[in-house]
Amino acid sequence: MLSRVAENLYWMARYIERAEDTARLLSVNSHLMLDLPRNLPLGWAPLIEMTGTLEQYRARFDHFDEQAVVHFLCADTENPSSILAALASARENLRTTRDVVPREIWEEVNHLYLSVADHAENGVSPRRRDTFLKNVIRSCQTLTGLIEGTLSYGPARTFIQLGRQLERADMTTRILDVRSASLLPQNPEELLPFENLQWMSVLKSLTAYQMYRQQVRLRVRGPDVLRFLLQDSHLPRAIACSLEILAHELQWLPRQDRVVATVSLVRADVVDADIQALAHSPSKLHAFVDELQVGFAKIHDTLSTTYFVNSEDVPRVTQSQLQSSFSGEQDND
Repeated sequence: MLSRVAENLYWMARYIERAEDTARLLSVNSHLMLDLPRNLPLGWAPLIEMTGTLEQYRARFDHFDEQAVVHFLCADTENPSSILAALASARENLRTTRDVVPREIWEEVNHLYLSVADHAENGVSPRRRDTFLKNVIRSCQTLTGLIEGTLSYGPARTFIQLGRQLERADMTTRILDVRSASLLPQNPEELLPFENLQWMSVLKSLTAYQMYRQQVRLRVRGPDVLRFLLQDSHLPRAIACSLEILAHELQWLPRQDRVVATVSLVRADVVDADIQALAHSPSKLHAFVDELQVGFAKIHDTLSTTYFVNSEDVPRVTQSQLQSSFSGEQDND
């Protein structure tokens, strides 16, 4: 029973984070397109690549026009990464396990899904899009606040954190990979006048622009942005920070050695990365991001086989085992 509950909470958190990050991407891209000349080769296609749904999109659409991309990422129920589909999955995962979290958390998830479904049914028009996306982001943040402020420190909270941080790290790598492909030197004479504006959009996609200006205290430049989003240990959406939180949360669980070791290896790759080399080579950055995403997949697989998968070789984690682990950590403190 606990294995199923833990997995549902983990995936609920991943889907909520996915919905929020997709809304952020659409919002920032909409504003960026208004600021850039029409002849710059950015458009809407990078958003499909960022969400990893290029194959599904091409199977159904011929062109990457604004209306098709926005519908696909906001309201398409056949796209598992759309905002509507992600929230439907989050709601279903929580529905069967809502007895382990405060009632307010279930009510917020349910309200958010119903609100988005209502907007999707009526169509997300350009005029209503900005309000729609802001409401999704604000509601996801409200949900995060409810979890942080009302859910006891225990197994349920831990698995929610694991799901949130892994999904967040994965999305940050996707944003860096795809958006940087149009930022790093390819047609410098064409992109140079707008380079800072585009790197600002990367930061804003992660709500990291103001924190960048406070901590880095330099004008927005590619190498500095990469270093900040990859290696900063204080920015909540930086990859190094997400992995550090992952490792910390795992300390509350029994039999965490294999997962912690996997997280540590991936984090070491991030912290030791040669930022200057990555910043001046799109191919190196792409290869590096690919390696990170393989690492994230290994973290997920190790988590799954340790805590979620039922097999004769993997002992089931019982409620008493997890509870005693938490009690032991608290007693030591």
